[in-house]
Amino acid sequence: MNVLKVFGVIAVSLFKSASLISALTLASRITGLLRELLMASTFGASALTDAFNVAFRIPNFFRRLFAEGAFSQAFVPVLAAVREKDGEAATRELVDQIATVLVWVLLVTCVLGVLGAPVLVWAMASGLKQSPQGFEAAVFMTRWMFPYIAFMSLVALAAGILNTWKRFAVPAATPVLLNLALIAAAGLGAPWFAEMGVEPIYAMAGGVLLGGVLQLAVQVPALRRIGMVPRVGWRWSSLRGAWQHPGTRRVTTLMLPALLGVSVAQVSLLINTQIASHLAVGSVSWLTYADRLMEFPTAMLGVALGVVLLPQLAAARAADDSQRYSNLLDWGLRLVVLLAVPSAVALLTFAKPLVAVLYHYGAFTDADVQQTALALMGYGAGLIGLIAIKVLAPGFYARQDIRTPVKIAIVVLVLTQCLNLVFVPYLAHAGLALAIGIGAMVNALWLLVGLVRRGAYTPTPGWGRFGLQVLAASALLAVFLMAVATQVDWLAFDGRALARVGLLTLCVLGAVLVYFLTLLLAGLNLRQFVRK
Repeated sequence: MNVLKVFGVIAVSLFKSASLISALTLASRITGLLRELLMASTFGASALTDAFNVAFRIPNFFRRLFAEGAFSQAFVPVLAAVREKDGEAATRELVDQIATVLVWVLLVTCVLGVLGAPVLVWAMASGLKQSPQGFEAAVFMTRWMFPYIAFMSLVALAAGILNTWKRFAVPAATPVLLNLALIAAAGLGAPWFAEMGVEPIYAMAGGVLLGGVLQLAVQVPALRRIGMVPRVGWRWSSLRGAWQHPGTRRVTTLMLPALLGVSVAQVSLLINTQIASHLAVGSVSWLTYADRLMEFPTAMLGVALGVVLLPQLAAARAADDSQRYSNLLDWGLRLVVLLAVPSAVALLTFAKPLVAVLYHYGAFTDADVQQTALALMGYGAGLIGLIAIKVLAPGFYARQDIRTPVKIAIVVLVLTQCLNLVFVPYLAHAGLALAIGIGAMVNALWLLVGLVRRGAYTPTPGWGRFGLQVLAASALLAVFLMAVATQVDWLAFDGRALARVGLLTLCVLGAVLVYFLTLLLAGLNLRQFVRK
């Protein structure tokens, strides 16, 4: 009985942490949508917006590859294990040594990135050369935005420390600052640039750099409160000593397979951007706008669960508590099914209304709405997989097994590109989104089977009935959303933006009511996700 009570406390703590991160992520995504709305209404979908999106993807490519990707996957489990086994002093030393190596590497990377901007843009989207202005604009903005990777890599270091100390709020809230900086750039900077005779979209590059500075700045007080502000060694001897530290060697050893695994996903993104740049003008922007909408559920649920679970799973693994380890995964997967399935249904059946309400203003045309909605539906087909990966992959990372997800990711990359060959000739940019979605579903299923076969995860009883309850509620939700989507002309609200927003709000509230009321009538006890 005491064991059940202890796990009940753990479940409550995890739910509260995930809820906090989801709430803060919601604020981030709302401000992110506002920023995209301003981008869409101000710049539309053109060669210059394609150039900005490509230029922004380049530092994001390296950020996800090294900082939030391979580095976080290797650093957090090692940090959690050292803190669990060796205490605070050893943990502090590890943080200092890792920070020293990271800062030196970032300095070199940023210099090379600024100098090599033309090559990077060509490698990411050579199709921009169809518009010389677009290619040159992308090179210029890449040079201004590339230092963003340095700020965000240090943010990833700080976030890994804070999350290990269960200080989730600051890392989850910092993306809001980037969005606010870009909102200011679009709303204030772009008109000012236009008055000065400078291309207005260049203001967005300045906004990105400012956002990076702000995100790093707010981490420092949070680190100071727990006494973990890293001390960076600026001498060559300090770098050499940091590189030879056992903890650094362990992190870099784990980073190598993690880097390969993350690079697979980023190479897939690079290939898709390259393909999109050769399609109709605006294709890169349509995919970007759809991706922003798709990130709403993936970030609020998938990222929140991944951030909360990875340190907890690593601690359970270090304590050799296999039951708690399995129960944590089971709790996360049930939440994924409960919330990701209806979210996928909404993206598949209600894509056009969502895009119309959020983007159909100013320079964003009816055709842009249609093309963005098609891309959003493609992503929606794989939303469950995209979110489930955020829970399943940490199950391997916490065991310091990064090789298995890497092998799976490589096969999925090949599959995704084969699907591109089939889909793109018929569906154009929407085919790229659909291929990613199907690849994510395969990836998630493979990870799940791997955890079960290793005995790391044993599903708790009741999954069959739970699945039927969710499917029944999702089916009624689909009927409701399709009826609303077809009965209203969502593009015919000229000059009545508030009326359209109000109608969408009522539809969303109605959808939530239909879904959860059906679950309750089917006998699902929602309190089980808070207490076990």
